[in-house]
Amino acid sequence: MKKISIISMLSVLTLPAFAETNIATVDAKQGETNVVEQYSQQFEQPIVKQTTKYSNPETKFPRGLQLGIGVSATSGLNGFVGYNNKKFDSFWWKRFGFRLDFASYSLIRKDTSKVSNNDGYKIYDDLKLNNVNVNGNHFGAMVDFYPFGDTWFLGGLRVSGGYFTGNLDLNADIFANNDAGRFNFEIGGEKYYYEGEMKGTSKLNWKYNGPYLGAGFDFGLIAGLKLYFDAGVVFANKSADIDINVPITGLKDQITGNAVVEAALQEAHDKAIADAKKELDKYPYVPLVKIGLMYRF
Repeated sequence: MKKISIISMLSVLTLPAFAETNIATVDAKQGETNVVEQYSQQFEQPIVKQTTKYSNPETKFPRGLQLGIGVSATSGLNGFVGYNNKKFDSFWWKRFGFRLDFASYSLIRKDTSKVSNNDGYKIYDDLKLNNVNVNGNHFGAMVDFYPFGDTWFLGGLRVSGGYFTGNLDLNADIFANNDAGRFNFEIGGEKYYYEGEMKGTSKLNWKYNGPYLGAGFDFGLIAGLKLYFDAGVVFANKSADIDINVPITGLKDQITGNAVVEAALQEAHDKAIADAKKELDKYPYVPLVKIGLMYRF
């Protein structure tokens, strides 16, 4: 009986302590669980990636813009504006460019487009040219292809294709002065002569338009400054028109020695121009040769 009482008393004393220990353990475990849950929730939340847009300043406009100025033998002062950026990552974009090309003799002072020579320029026997005046202009659009891309030195080589329209005028005085006697010449198969001297005029007019094919290069000098060269032809829709006028006064037939009537001279003149035109029609190509300086940003 005493034993039972002792055991009962011990149970009463120890059970609350055991219960408190268990409760503490459970609370600790729950605390751990809460920390784990919070930790898990923190890492279960979607991760927002900080992304920055890549930007290459070497491909932004005006990088690649190109401006050029030079001279053209057939159309005077030449200029162009275009675009070609060799810093593109694309294989093709760095190889292609375009240009708007224009030229005009009217941009040059008129007194420099008129070539005068007191002695003249000999073109046939005693026949000479004087006061040669050239006027011309053209406008065209071109696509350039650089087969070597941005390869050092070879990267400046290009092939160009496009479309051009333009005009070329050439006027000159023709004269002959044979102090020893008479000046003999032939027009349209007919032979004539002047005694002493002869003065006349000649002109050429070429209005053209057509596809252009050419090649060229640009060679770097310093920074973006480059030397450029272009050579090509316009496949014109027609050849040049030419004309020549000689005075009827003092003109004589070589065979008869008689003065030539105006109607006979006009007939010979028309035949000569028609023959010359037939020959020119075989070469309906306008050569364009340009050289100058350009700057590419």
